[in-house]
Amino acid sequence: MSTGTIDRIETARLRCERLRLEHAEEQLRLLLDPRVHRTLWPAPAPPTERDVLEGLKAKVDHWERHGFGMWTARDRDTGEMVGRGGLQHTYTAGLSDVEAGWAIVPERWGQGLATELAQACVEAGLDQLGLLAIVAFTLPDNLASRRVMEKTGFAYERAIVHAGFPHVLYRRHRDP
Repeated sequence: MSTGTIDRIETARLRCERLRLEHAEEQLRLLLDPRVHRTLWPAPAPPTERDVLEGLKAKVDHWERHGFGMWTARDRDTGEMVGRGGLQHTYTAGLSDVEAGWAIVPERWGQGLATELAQACVEAGLDQLGLLAIVAFTLPDNLASRRVMEKTGFAYERAIVHAGFPHVLYRRHRDP
């Protein structure tokens, strides 16, 4: 269970804060790691520093426009950055939706932090923002992310093309 405002979310092991430009160094370290960008970046060439910084600026702008967005996730005990996740508007598969997304530093993979972060996204979107549904999508062979989606109540909807590459789309509806 997460607690807090939409700007700051706390879970059992994570403290998540609104993503800001001053998080650039940490975001570069996370998103330029080849193990991470293989799961998030479908293009054959890896992302550049400029790609990551432009993406960060877009995510900061999303917060300004919509009042919610991505968080930097920190270990509650150490304060160490362990990932990024949150909610953002997306247009994919011909539909405009709100997407839940997450990425965890590889050194912390397999510890359940992605599931904890994904659950915080679900609670923030469905409970705090009152959304009727949230989507999540990934590359078809990202089995770890697909497991996280299923553990947090997302159901497979269909195969899609996003950013010119095959993906799988999952959707989580608000409980009746």
